[in-house]
Amino acid sequence: MSARLRLELVDPAAQEAFGARLAAACPPRVLVFLRGDLGAGKTTLVRGLLRALGETGPVRSPTYTLVEPYDTPAGRVYHLDLYRVADGEELEYLGLREMLEEQALILVEWPERGGDWLPRPDLLVDIGHLPAGRALTLEGLGERGERVIAALEDRAGAPAGAP
Repeated sequence: MSARLRLELVDPAAQEAFGARLAAACPPRVLVFLRGDLGAGKTTLVRGLLRALGETGPVRSPTYTLVEPYDTPAGRVYHLDLYRVADGEELEYLGLREMLEEQALILVEWPERGGDWLPRPDLLVDIGHLPAGRALTLEGLGERGERVIAALEDRAGAPAGAP
């Protein structure tokens, strides 16, 4: 069983605002996969999430560093960008196993590059291009992810379980 939520966002500001909503809905420990083409706005969403958690420094895509840790007032957040990963085994050298053991929010862009080295996410966020804006499809996989979806729906005033 999984919970799903679909949204349309009109511009980057709406995408950042949704990131803030997602921050409020996520428990301290959750694994989120962010999927979408180049330029879909994965990092824009992460920026909104981190700002809502109190991060005041720059938020950039970790395309070259592969991982950026943030110690926010709300807790530890790891932002991974696996676009340049050639083999999922590289995640072992990045310290993924230790990250997963922490009480941390872990956001992974380009998770398909991690192969079998990544566990199943709690929440899957697919971002697609629209003629004006972006379409987001969120899927809660397991209890944590389903709670995130329910919290997002409650904050939007939608009935729990509505598509």
